[in-house]
Amino acid sequence: MQNLKFAFSSIMAHKMRSFLTMIGIIIGVSSVVVIMALGDSMSRQVNKNMTKSQKNIQVFFSPIKSKDGSFTQKQSALTLSGKEDVHVEPPKTQESWVKETAKLKGVDGYYVTNSTNVTLTYKDKKVERASLTGGNMTYMSAVENKIIAGRDLREQDYRDFASVILLDEELAKSLFDSPQAALNQIISANGYSYRVIGVYSSPAVKSAKMFGVGGLPITTNASVAANFNVEEISNIVFRVNDTSLTPTLGPELARKMTEIAGVQQGEYQVVDETAAFAEVQQIFGFMTAIISAIAGISLFVGGTGVMNIMLVSVTERTKEIGIRMAIGARQSNILQQFLIEAVLLCVMGGIIGVGLSFVIGSVFDKFVQGFEMVFSNASIVVALLTSSFIGIAFGYMPARSASKLNPIDALSRE
Repeated sequence: MQNLKFAFSSIMAHKMRSFLTMIGIIIGVSSVVVIMALGDSMSRQVNKNMTKSQKNIQVFFSPIKSKDGSFTQKQSALTLSGKEDVHVEPPKTQESWVKETAKLKGVDGYYVTNSTNVTLTYKDKKVERASLTGGNMTYMSAVENKIIAGRDLREQDYRDFASVILLDEELAKSLFDSPQAALNQIISANGYSYRVIGVYSSPAVKSAKMFGVGGLPITTNASVAANFNVEEISNIVFRVNDTSLTPTLGPELARKMTEIAGVQQGEYQVVDETAAFAEVQQIFGFMTAIISAIAGISLFVGGTGVMNIMLVSVTERTKEIGIRMAIGARQSNILQQFLIEAVLLCVMGGIIGVGLSFVIGSVFDKFVQGFEMVFSNASIVVALLTSSFIGIAFGYMPARSASKLNPIDALSRE
């Protein structure tokens, strides 16, 4: 305890020098913790997306039949399969086919959509690269959208082929002062007029913003097909709450769609994303390890700084060491004093570094939408243990040098 007090008082006696010595440790620890948090957060995001994709089984038409008759297209994160140049006229998918297929046991619902990129304008305001989604009557009840102003799409809108539109919250704020102010206003989408009937919020909006999408407005799929010359159904999704059924139910849904459509060439398929997700996880893990190792170099540099300043400290305090030895201090006491000082210096730097990583994380979360940095207890513990080890490794030589001093020689030095 006495050695700890000596070490702390020595550090406090030279605050600026101690802080400058800690900078290497602070930067190294904060870098490693932030990088590990990023890697862990990306891994969690992949798992979250995989769970979400397993609840939403997407069925699509492929001009090439699956070789093993599984109605499944294998997907890799590194290679694309099933992209051979084969021209087959795809069937014009009918919602009645999808509705009939959705009667299979285990299916909790379905929706169909189409989409196109548009530029939205209101008076002198404009939002480019907005992805206009056209959904059928079951779409809004199937997705995670929360109406915050106005109303949802209704059956009457589909029967009347109404030119109505829903804006996401960010879009409403960009074109109008507030979500409430957007209601019943007429906006233009590539020259076609739409009346705003509601404003919604959704986690998907923030993710889309990260990829440069201007917004995610929603209207009826019939309106998108009529105004923008696209198919009324270009995306088919079946909802499954019990994800354990997904591996077997997906191919069965594709088989049923193929059977109902009566196609002779090509078939409806689902994508097996298991291998792709596994590869992405491995890539993230490898990248995190490599970048953490590079960041760890700064810890080594910080350790050499600690060793250097401790050697200087030993030289400056030679007379103090001699006095302590003269009044009975043993070599082990001197060794402990300087070793504890080096470790304390590194641990303090590590604690500041962890605090800095939290600050970086909060700033990151504020400016990067749709992504949350998660700090694990393991990364923080590893960072603090590493900083302690650096203190021992790089502080031992100066501490041993101090303990080996001859008391008479030490006292005779000025």
